[in-house]
Amino acid sequence: MNEEELYSIGDAAHRSGLSVGTVRFYSDEGVVEATGTTESGHRLYDVHAIARLELVRTLRDLDTGLDEIRRLLRGGTNLQDLLTTHLEVVQRQEHVLRARQAVLRALIKQGGTTAQADLMHRLVSMPDEERERTVEDFWNEVGEGLDVPDGFVDRLRTMRPRLHEDPTAAQLQAWIELADLLRDAKFRDAVRAYLRDGYSTGPGRFIASEPAQELIHTDGAAISEELIAAHHAGEAARSPRVQGITERFVAVTATLADGQDTARLRDRLAAAFLLADEFMREEEGPYAAGHAWYDETHGRYLSLVAVINGNAAEETDPLPYLAWFAEALRSSTSGS
Repeated sequence: MNEEELYSIGDAAHRSGLSVGTVRFYSDEGVVEATGTTESGHRLYDVHAIARLELVRTLRDLDTGLDEIRRLLRGGTNLQDLLTTHLEVVQRQEHVLRARQAVLRALIKQGGTTAQADLMHRLVSMPDEERERTVEDFWNEVGEGLDVPDGFVDRLRTMRPRLHEDPTAAQLQAWIELADLLRDAKFRDAVRAYLRDGYSTGPGRFIASEPAQELIHTDGAAISEELIAAHHAGEAARSPRVQGITERFVAVTATLADGQDTARLRDRLAAAFLLADEFMREEEGPYAAGHAWYDETHGRYLSLVAVINGNAAEETDPLPYLAWFAEALRSSTSGS
């Protein structure tokens, strides 16, 4: 376009993507005034006026008010600040839309009622403090009077959902499902029964003990990751690398056995891993791999928390690893 050329209101409307009526309205409102008029009184616009009309159209698409647009065009505010403000508005709108999307998907999946829709809307807008109370109340009831080692339930309750300030639709959906479960008396009873039957006696009680939990979640966790990586890489249980990792595992584990690394300790550890392998292969009971009892109780809680927190990890099948590590322990030569 020629900077000195003047264009009719029809041309200005066409070039700016607005209707003639809208261009006339902005002119009457003093937002973008005509550059001049013809002898017969028809409005004319130069290229600068048309560029301002294009900007106004963009800002109006962002729901910017006419007063804000006037201040911008008159130099009362700058475009950077205005666009930053509107980016924040758009982000808030995006958050609301994701929340609505999560509610609608959950309702469609569940065939929800009006009352359920109202509940789900309250869930997604729940303050952080109320979310914390909901989770805390759940673990208080599940753990009350539960015959498991001291500190075990307190450790479990630290694995809790932390909904991000800008959650995805999947995270909101997971929170809706989890919050619904936490309020469900049958779910609370099922989790309580799983923890009682799985960790109140036998090997489960040992696993839930404070020393064993410390080992599992500190030094033992890092060493276990190395062992799993070696197994996935196809290393033999008797290979020098695996034997070296095994030595470190035994050294850490010895702290649970009066600090003594002995052949008897290694035999006991190997027997424990073989016993765990046997439990995991059972088709019934809380230790069964992928068993519905775990998947529908504590496992469901943990999987939803992982989605909400954005750190869901691929599950590792422990079955081939357990017997393999038992062989690594039995073939190690240290200890007396």
